[in-house]
Amino acid sequence: MTLNTRSLRTLDDIRAFLDGTVPVGFVAPAGDERRQWVAGTLAQFHYFALGRRDKGAVLALVRKVTGFSRAQLTRLVTQWLATRRLDDRRGPPLQPFRRRYTDADVARLVEIDQLHGQLSGPATRKIAERAFRVFGDAAFENLAGISVAHLYNLRASAGYRRQRGRFEPTRSTSILIGERRRPQPDGEPGYLRVDSVHQGDFDGIKGIYIINLVDAVTQFEAVYAVERISETFLVPVLEHAISAFPFLIRGFHTDNGSEYINYRVADLLKKLHIEFTKCRPRRSNDNALVESKNASVVRKHLGYSHIPSRYANAVSAFTRDILSPYLNFHRPCFFPEITVEDKGRQRRRYRYASMETPYQKLKSLPNADTFLRPDASFDQLDQIALAMTDNQAARQLNSERQKLFSMIHKKKAA
Repeated sequence: MTLNTRSLRTLDDIRAFLDGTVPVGFVAPAGDERRQWVAGTLAQFHYFALGRRDKGAVLALVRKVTGFSRAQLTRLVTQWLATRRLDDRRGPPLQPFRRRYTDADVARLVEIDQLHGQLSGPATRKIAERAFRVFGDAAFENLAGISVAHLYNLRASAGYRRQRGRFEPTRSTSILIGERRRPQPDGEPGYLRVDSVHQGDFDGIKGIYIINLVDAVTQFEAVYAVERISETFLVPVLEHAISAFPFLIRGFHTDNGSEYINYRVADLLKKLHIEFTKCRPRRSNDNALVESKNASVVRKHLGYSHIPSRYANAVSAFTRDILSPYLNFHRPCFFPEITVEDKGRQRRRYRYASMETPYQKLKSLPNADTFLRPDASFDQLDQIALAMTDNQAARQLNSERQKLFSMIHKKKAA
């Protein structure tokens, strides 16, 4: 509602109205009536020619009638003094910024993290990029071009946390191991780094041991489980593992544990013409590759809890047939770019452009065909790599792992 102030003709009438002694009727406002009334009132009382006291009375009237704030009224009066009119200078309503990454993109990111176990930002981006460019899934088009920094921003958003729920980051392990002789692959695949991971003992019940073999150049990986860490159980697994890699094995590098440093393992490697090297003291970084895989692969997928040794065959079937193919054909890895500085120091840089799956890395090597085993070919390996998308392989991995642990926990409870 606004006031009918036509009866206010003089400054004395204004002062009387402000004092509450002059009756004034009400009429309904319409459109920009308030602004036009202000312009008419200022013109009626020749505001530009009034003294300071009279201007104050006119402004008090306008504020009381219109409800404008002091700042609003100051702007209107300034406009009127300059143009003798009051126009609506407001522009169209501001449109909100268009979101580049929608709720659907956040849902795809949550899906990747749930399937692949919360990989690093670059690895997660590579999964989305492969989903779009290699496997043609249009739902991942936006995420295929996201920056790693903004990917972490999405992970920190309320929408992501609401869908993702609670999760625990990978707990790193630090094991200081030196080498007596460091192998020199010279860019050729087939030089394995080998280590063991124990799933612990509980109430006198021995836990299984995980045998992890990683190629130093391509990061091809083979994971097995054994009941005991002894020659009897270890040698058959090593024979199978050496034949499981698609390329010829040229080197075998371990720590100084007696499970590897023994005559049976040495005879096996000598028979296959494989170089056998072991750790040097106070050189912990030489075997860092397999140690990092113990944390980021074995512990991520098998955890830290006790698994009784009687389940070694079931766990080994899972790691051999499900986990290892996923790691080699569907899980991206960083590969360092090594440059030598003027003083001979080597500097390693891990760039996003050099992130690939182990199989992609193998194919990218010069003369890659010459490294393959006689019974392997890239046509066969391509069929394995493209048989499933990365996300499908991760779903299969999670499903089989759930079945495995359900079976273990069910029998333990019984």
